[in-house]
Amino acid sequence: MVQFVKTLPEYKAIIQNTENKLIIVDFTATWCGPCRQIAPVFESLASKYPGVVLYKVDVDEASDIAAEYGIRAMPTFHFYKDGNKVDELCGAIPSKLESLVQQWTS
Repeated sequence: MVQFVKTLPEYKAIIQNTENKLIIVDFTATWCGPCRQIAPVFESLASKYPGVVLYKVDVDEASDIAAEYGIRAMPTFHFYKDGNKVDELCGAIPSKLESLVQQWTS
């Protein structure tokens, strides 16, 4: 299940409380074609990798989060582990997204 993050304090709390899990945040926009294309792939990661927690940030609804974290292109995926950002992927590249998940969950 993917949850939307709406506020900057909520976002900061989520990435600090990873509890040894991999957290992936999808920075997206409703008008973004590539975002819509990769959305089903992103959402399927929850069932394929039970230890992964998925979130989305709509950059139009939460522009403060996007600005704080330097988001300049959609989709952008941030990967967090133990409260630290460990990786980033810009673009709708399903094979690279899954490869990064495998790398950080193994």
